[in-house]
Amino acid sequence: MAATDEQTHHVDHPLLEPGFIERRLYQLQLAGTAKDAHTLVCLPTGLGKTTVSLLVTAQRLDDLGGKALFLAPTKPLVEQHAEFYREALSIPDEEIVVFTGEVRPAERAALWDDARVVIATPQVVENDLVGGRISLEEVVHLTFDECHRATGDYSYVYIAERYHGDAENPLVTGMSASPGGDEEAILEVCENLGIREVEVMTEEDADVDEYTYDTDVEWNRIEVPEEIIEIRDALNEVVKDRLEKLKDLGVIDSARVDISRKELFGVRSELQKLIQNDQSEGYTGMSIHAEVMKLKHAVEVVESQGVESLEAYFERLRNEARSSGASKASQRLVSEPKVREAMRRAEAYDDLHPKLSETRRLAIETLVDGGKRVIVFTEFRDTAETLTDFLGEHVDARRFVGQGDKEGSSGMTQKQQKEVLDDFRAGEFEVLVSTSVAEEGLDVPEVDLVLFYEPVPTAIRSIQRKGRTGRQTEGRVVVLLAEDTRDEAYFWISRRREKEMESELRKLKGVAGEVEEQLDSSQRQLADFDAGESDDGLDHGLESFGSADAEGTAEEADDVDEPEEALESEEEPTVARAEPAEDGIEIVADQRELDSTIARDLSTREEIDVRLETLEVGDYVLSDRVAVERKSVADFLDTLVGGDRSVFEQVGDMARHYARPVVIVEGERLYEERNVHPNAIRGALSSLAIDFGASVLRTEDEADTAELLAVIAGREQRTADREVQVHGRKSSKTLAEQQEYVVGAIADIGPVTARSLLEHFGSVEDVLTANEDELLDVAGVGEVTAGRIREVVASAYDPQ
Repeated sequence: MAATDEQTHHVDHPLLEPGFIERRLYQLQLAGTAKDAHTLVCLPTGLGKTTVSLLVTAQRLDDLGGKALFLAPTKPLVEQHAEFYREALSIPDEEIVVFTGEVRPAERAALWDDARVVIATPQVVENDLVGGRISLEEVVHLTFDECHRATGDYSYVYIAERYHGDAENPLVTGMSASPGGDEEAILEVCENLGIREVEVMTEEDADVDEYTYDTDVEWNRIEVPEEIIEIRDALNEVVKDRLEKLKDLGVIDSARVDISRKELFGVRSELQKLIQNDQSEGYTGMSIHAEVMKLKHAVEVVESQGVESLEAYFERLRNEARSSGASKASQRLVSEPKVREAMRRAEAYDDLHPKLSETRRLAIETLVDGGKRVIVFTEFRDTAETLTDFLGEHVDARRFVGQGDKEGSSGMTQKQQKEVLDDFRAGEFEVLVSTSVAEEGLDVPEVDLVLFYEPVPTAIRSIQRKGRTGRQTEGRVVVLLAEDTRDEAYFWISRRREKEMESELRKLKGVAGEVEEQLDSSQRQLADFDAGESDDGLDHGLESFGSADAEGTAEEADDVDEPEEALESEEEPTVARAEPAEDGIEIVADQRELDSTIARDLSTREEIDVRLETLEVGDYVLSDRVAVERKSVADFLDTLVGGDRSVFEQVGDMARHYARPVVIVEGERLYEERNVHPNAIRGALSSLAIDFGASVLRTEDEADTAELLAVIAGREQRTADREVQVHGRKSSKTLAEQQEYVVGAIADIGPVTARSLLEHFGSVEDVLTANEDELLDVAGVGEVTAGRIREVVASAYDPQ
């Protein structure tokens, strides 16, 4: 029987919707490899990495049953992938479920049991694994979207380790358009995910070429006005002055103003050595170093963004300098005469950076024929706002930035982000002005022009951005370069790194055996957890998808891409709980401790069950009488000099509810980390032991802490036969403490000044109604603080 046109041009499979997935030879080839081994799939943005994973998932579910798990770094990406999977797979929509922090743990447990495909953020899956809420035993395919994130303590690394250890038939697919800047970075991703095969395709491959179009990359050199150069040079004079001071301290050899960030990080290391040796020059130098870093950022902002962004940056510095916990570096900078002079010049400059007019010209030039779209990328949220307002006078432009509030600049909610993207896809407006949030996998449609307002020195981000154009029609990429500024350096760094990445990917292409040989022994064991893949009876040729040499079309299959840096990783408010195993050791951990690796480490041990709760007292409960408060060295010192609740309050709460309170101080250089007198630290440790009856124990790092917790819990539960019981509530604030808290929050004036104000005026109400002259009569309140209090109290509320 002759094949129908639909069968010829689309993938035919029992679990795929007929006529939905276009047949593309390169996708079938990649899926064929990924179905047989743990595989890293490297494919340019927009060419269907998600479709490759979908094909593998369909085949695995059809052959083995079980369930598939798809991980993506952000909530919007999860929703996007879920929509695609529900459209593509011919299984009930209710069997394709979404796990994010918005889904309660109890609901997730029920959903997990009945689901065939789970699409989730990694933090939620990690929490449920640590708490024993879910099991990966039945997962037959695990996809890591944007797998280049699988480094360090990112959740992907822990989940991969658990998956290879727990699953009966594990198979991993990692996906990225840009997995790393060099061979070492790519190998690290492979090692952390237990990957054996690396499959790479570029636009130059014959099977891919017909689905791509040329993307011209051009750079426009922009002459910077003399007035901006003068402002920059004024700031650089202060930079040079501060560098001369560091030179006098002997931590640098030259005070040249073009010192690189890498060199400055080296300077910081030298200063830390001085601090470790208890030399006062280290503390002095560290404060000067902070000034240099702030000034270098200001220089970069003014020369590449303009005076508007510089003014916004220094306004944040001024606000920071007014706060009670302000660093001396910020206070010195805002009062430095040469910096003040530079700011006066900036305020007097009434013109815009020439990049703005060039951006407008290019956008209008692209849009003149109608029906076209443009994305403008910038590194700075302030610039995104300026660009949107400026372009909005001539074209229909909207901004797209990350969530939350960053350095005083307003962000966007997920709902607002979704609305903007939906409108952009639907052609409701022409120009999207975005920070890094649209660089990766969010399904932003192809556009006719991608404009970099400044070069990006990171290869991954640059590649993701350029991937937004040239998918179905010829596209254009323009990079704006401010002449004789850091722009040029960043551009050449970016080009070099992209070439290095392309070179490394080509070296790795098809050399799975060499990759495996380079894995260290521990990671090789991770990849060898799966037993007998060759005996699983799968159809290794992917014949079930039909003939692999059928002719494809130039139509793009529905595709979902990758995530972004400004969409912050989510933190879920409620975490999964586990039922303790018989004869095992149970440790209750505060869910906020998931920021460390300790709970994850403990959860991987067969003899230990970790239960996650929101503890009001302590960080870990090891028995009915032992609770532990864990403090890093930095945290411990912070609680001695400030904070909402001092370590004494926290340990006092523990001592009231547990017979054996324990304080773990984690880390090295307790007496060198901060400029705190050693006797003050010794006094605090003595007070914890004598006044509160707490055992104060020291550990080297998180791994050492995990070992100590396991030993204590074992002694309590196995040797002493004690059970784990969580009890106790932290003490509530007294009325006086609440009053101090309210006043202290005004303009961030802090607890000391708050007490002075309350002692002087007698009530919160009288503090709030006092005029500026009356406020100045209070000890410790100067003109800046008094003015800031009146500004906060008397100004009209403006949520914008």
